[in-house]
Amino acid sequence: MLEGKTAIVTGASRGIGRAIALELAKKGAYVVVNYNGSGEAADEVVKAIETAGGQAEAYQCNVADGKACEKLINDVIGRRGKIDILVNNAGITRDNLLMRMSEEDFDVVLGTNLKGAFHTMHFVSRYMLKQRSGRIINMASVVGVAGNAGQANYAASKAGVIGMTKSAAKELASRGITVNAVAPGFIETDMTGKLSDKVRDQASAQIPMGAFGKPEDVAKAVGFLASEDAGYITGQVIHVDGGMVM
Repeated sequence: MLEGKTAIVTGASRGIGRAIALELAKKGAYVVVNYNGSGEAADEVVKAIETAGGQAEAYQCNVADGKACEKLINDVIGRRGKIDILVNNAGITRDNLLMRMSEEDFDVVLGTNLKGAFHTMHFVSRYMLKQRSGRIINMASVVGVAGNAGQANYAASKAGVIGMTKSAAKELASRGITVNAVAPGFIETDMTGKLSDKVRDQASAQIPMGAFGKPEDVAKAVGFLASEDAGYITGQVIHVDGGMVM
């Protein structure tokens, strides 16, 4: 359980991030529900956590902005005194074929998905090193492992997250800080809800378990990695994909 722990979950206003925030709160953590543009949705997540008996607050921060991330980390430390768990979940897509992809669409995806994770890790690591403890969980993707047509920018960002996770794990392990990644496959979210029936059928055919996962499936893996039970696990990529990428 995570009683007394303080957690930050980026991009936690909906989908997988929402499920992660609820899971960590259910385990006893105080959860900072980060969002960028979805204030009302973030407030709803906080309300859901509090209704269930947990503690949480919403905090607006665009993770692509380094100074904003520094303020986020410093503000949480100022109020809570520590940060025990960081979950880098915030992410965006700007899909297109490589030959048609604009430089802007490439840069903005890497700016949020990869550099955003760097920003929060950069600032939180200073405090975790002093604490000599901490859990960092980065949201990767099966696309970062296997690639996907039309998602060169997204695949590059998630492959980068995996490499950064392993590097940070090696840097921070001696101070009791673990750094791991979770790589979801097809998960039932607003994003996959927009897929046509034909695309969903094609995607399901690639999954040995034959169906999309639920946000809670990813959240459970994150909850485990954030717990004391995962204290000897670091630098790993946990696939939550129904066997899609083996």
